[in-house]
Amino acid sequence: MGKLAVRALRIVLVVVLAGTVFVQALMVWVLVSGSDPEDGSLPLTPLRVIAILGMLSGQVALVSVWRLVTMVRRGTVFSHAAFRYVDAVIGAIVAAALLWFAVTVLNAPGQRDDPGVTVIMGGIGLAILGVALIVYVLRMLLAQAVARDVEAAQMQAELDEVI
Repeated sequence: MGKLAVRALRIVLVVVLAGTVFVQALMVWVLVSGSDPEDGSLPLTPLRVIAILGMLSGQVALVSVWRLVTMVRRGTVFSHAAFRYVDAVIGAIVAAALLWFAVTVLNAPGQRDDPGVTVIMGGIGLAILGVALIVYVLRMLLAQAVARDVEAAQMQAELDEVI
């Protein structure tokens, strides 16, 4: 991975992480202070809590990607330590999908006249779960690469003994 790509990715990760932390802090302040500026029909407090938790799941994924990029730069990504971070990304994506389904359920009663919106939102939740499955497949590829790397190291050790 090139230095430019790593720097660009890290800049994006820092900006997104800082932005989500800022928005989370504002949302927590609104919840704690009780100064709700809106007076709508949707239950805003549960939606805000879900949004805060959703950003938290995104932050877990961002930090895990940061750690994986660091491992790539060091050349240690093909190790068992990388699985912890990949599993964290998968867990964060699944958590985001579950939170999206919660938003769908909260939004559904207001969509009785147009149930297509709820169906579309459910489809988006399934798409998010699909992303988790894609990352899981990539995890299996990483497992194969780690196994091959271990096998190659053993063969090299045997060859060194013969020589």
